[in-house]
Amino acid sequence: MTGVTIDHLVALTLLLTVLIISIGAYSQIIGAAIIQQQNHHVAMKASDLANSVSLSPGYPFDWGKGNTTPSAFGLQDPDVGGYSLSPFSLQKLLSSQAQVYYYKTGLWYSNNSLGGGGTLLVPVGNAVNYTTAAKMLGVNGTYGFQLIITPTLNVSISELNLNPLMLKVYVRGPGLALSGATLKYFLYYAVQSGGQYPSIQVFSGTNQTDSTGSAVLTFPSVDGSQNAYSIVVYANLGGLTGVGYRSRQTLTTNQIIPFIEDYENRIVLLAHSWDVRQFPPPVAALHFNATFFVMAQNFELRQIQLVNSSGLLNSGLVNYGEGKPYVRTQIPTEGEGILVVAYRWGNKYGIVMMPWGVSALGFPITFGGDPSSADWVATEIRQVTINGIAYQMKLAVWNIKGRQIWRYNR
Repeated sequence: MTGVTIDHLVALTLLLTVLIISIGAYSQIIGAAIIQQQNHHVAMKASDLANSVSLSPGYPFDWGKGNTTPSAFGLQDPDVGGYSLSPFSLQKLLSSQAQVYYYKTGLWYSNNSLGGGGTLLVPVGNAVNYTTAAKMLGVNGTYGFQLIITPTLNVSISELNLNPLMLKVYVRGPGLALSGATLKYFLYYAVQSGGQYPSIQVFSGTNQTDSTGSAVLTFPSVDGSQNAYSIVVYANLGGLTGVGYRSRQTLTTNQIIPFIEDYENRIVLLAHSWDVRQFPPPVAALHFNATFFVMAQNFELRQIQLVNSSGLLNSGLVNYGEGKPYVRTQIPTEGEGILVVAYRWGNKYGIVMMPWGVSALGFPITFGGDPSSADWVATEIRQVTINGIAYQMKLAVWNIKGRQIWRYNR
């Protein structure tokens, strides 16, 4: 009897052990199935959001050109349709970069600037922030998302020589150099015009990349060591168009900073940099000359005269005359283009450019939350155009509410 009892106990112990192991394995299978199902929902949501953002202009349709917040969120260009995004709606998205405060207006500005002579500063009060967009998309508190929009073609420009000016343009596609790409370029050169105000000379032309994806641009009459310049290059191959730019100035930093004040009426403030950065010593008496180049068909840039196109900016430590610490000018057209401001301080020159519409200078956009701490992230990619410039739209989505529930249950 004792032996039979022991056998029964051993058998029971083995059975319980097998049951415990089976339950643990079954629990893991159930847990994996739940996670897989959650991830599937996230992937489906990513696809839905990517289509919603790229194939709807939002409401009102032209909200990117107005001063009010839209009631429905979407980035499609209403004038083009399809997978084409609005360059003006994109510039109203609140940037993840550090904001800029301008104490003369008492406002904070969203900073989409790339540096190197290119700047894009828009008032935070008129920008669309992440929380607002998430509410309009119906995912606030449930899903997080991040939108990254970058040019498909990379057009980089480097200096080979300053006098005469020689520049090398290098064009790359996704992972390879692009040979045979057609280049169209515009060089803006700041020179003294006989008075105190500098003038802007424009040199334009075409070229083509060689087998290495590069081309050399030569400007025999331009001395880049003495005067400031900015160049914009549009590259096209097989229906894909990209844009790159480069600036050189004889001052260490931009001394004039443009701020968008009014989208609807296209008002831009030209501010003295000392009043923004407030770094010593103050730089006074900046004589400037501004002009606007609207993007026409086939990526031609056509010059249009501005209101208050030239003037004098003084720093905050000197008398303003009329008491205005900045000059207010108006973009003369609703079309996309580039504001170019040349300025002079003594015998030093500078140029700053501001795109009216992000794709005029190929600015990338990053908008939304940070997915770095998410358990699992679904990504959707769309190939889009912005006013004819090829971009890649990458939308990352992750589960917020679902991830918290699973962590609590296990």
